Amino acid sequence: MAPRGRPRTFDPDTALRQALDLFWERGYEGTSLQDLAGAMGVASASIYACFGSKEELFRRVMALYGSTSGEPPRRALREGATARAAVHAMLRATADQVTGADTPHYCMLVLAAPVGAVENHTVREFLAERRRGQHTAIRDRLARGVTDGDLTAAPADLDALARYYTTVVQGLSIQARDGATRPELETVITCAMAAWDALTAAPSPTAP
Repeated sequence: MAPRGRPRTFDPDTALRQALDLFWERGYEGTSLQDLAGAMGVASASIYACFGSKEELFRRVMALYGSTSGEPPRRALREGATARAAVHAMLRATADQVTGADTPHYCMLVLAAPVGAVENHTVREFLAERRRGQHTAIRDRLARGVTDGDLTAAPADLDALARYYTTVVQGLSIQARDGATRPELETVITCAMAAWDALTAAPSPTAP
């Protein structure tokens, strides 16, 4: 009898990276367990044993995405010297990320599962919650700008400003998915920062 081959090893970290590539290319509903098993080179049973379910695997994938491709815009927002500089850097980092040469041209947080079957509602809500987290992070950075003295805005204005720039961030992804180039996205960013100057300008004193 011929000797049995060595059991195939299963590296969860490598598998997670492979799953990220596939989910990013095809979206959540466009990726089947059979697709994942083929990409990882393992049986579906190994996926269940290691990750529990397709949805749990996707949640792990999104955590990996957030700490890799999704990190530069968040880091730019955190590290900008002023609120304006932080938002500008965040937009530019987002445009870089969604037009990368080696990855699909969209943000997974925005377009990995925008619509779909009723049974996948929890996945869509999971992504929606993370998108709401973008708004919170931007608003917190604006509030820090108020504390630091480089931005003057009322609390209600902060929320509206944060929501506006959250919309710009997510819109960049949709534009890139539809074919906008990096230079074209830069024109959007230029307009968005012109809006900052208009929205945060101190009101003119009322004439006596």
